[in-house]
Amino acid sequence: MQKIEVLNNITHEHLRVNPGFSTALGDGVVSTLTYVTEFSDVQKEYPILCRKNPDTGEYQAVVFFGLQKDENLFLTTVDSANQRYIGWHADYVPAVIARGPFSIGIQREIVNGSEIHKPIVHIDINHPKAAADDGKVLFLESGGHSPYLNYISKILDIINNGIHLTKKMFDAFSRHQLLEDVVLDIEFQNQEKLKIAGFETISVDKLSRLNGEALEELNKEGFLQAAYLIVASMSNIRKLIDLKNRKLLAGDK
Repeated sequence: MQKIEVLNNITHEHLRVNPGFSTALGDGVVSTLTYVTEFSDVQKEYPILCRKNPDTGEYQAVVFFGLQKDENLFLTTVDSANQRYIGWHADYVPAVIARGPFSIGIQREIVNGSEIHKPIVHIDINHPKAAADDGKVLFLESGGHSPYLNYISKILDIINNGIHLTKKMFDAFSRHQLLEDVVLDIEFQNQEKLKIAGFETISVDKLSRLNGEALEELNKEGFLQAAYLIVASMSNIRKLIDLKNRKLLAGDK
């Protein structure tokens, strides 16, 4: 059960957090949300697909780490000393995963008679990465933020800023009818077959037929580049298939 607390340098002065990644630490997931604020990094490593949230009906961007339930093909125990992120074989970890036990909460304050909403860092102290004996410290002896906590703050900014921008992006994509259904028919080297449906991607044909006004609008908002990044990311489906084939050939289900 989660136990969320506002992070502070008194209560959590000596708390350490495990910065690594593994199934035991909660990272054994096949996908997670991603945001336009990190697309340029995400698309280099993973496929980005789109879907509607069944509860809200709003579009979400989803990044894939595997092809089957609870499968994360980027988790590894090999050569951890030379990995940029311990236990994760890639040069970028999407923000929702990288944040670990941390999240952004909103604190309401009255300033000059007006209510303002101030984002503050929270931590789930029951998270498997929290309270690690050999983990990263969050605060310096002087009370200031440690380099690791500064890194986490940047990760949380990617999410916090990305929520609003990603909604605006999908509003623009819908306005120009750029999204289309995509079905992935996959066959592995051992002849196993897999079909992934229920997702959408950018229609390259519709994107290429946009008029100058539409292109200018999307480009001005920064969403034209985002559309092309989504298209480019789809080549990473092949990367996932190759990783899965290696796993199957090694006899690891």
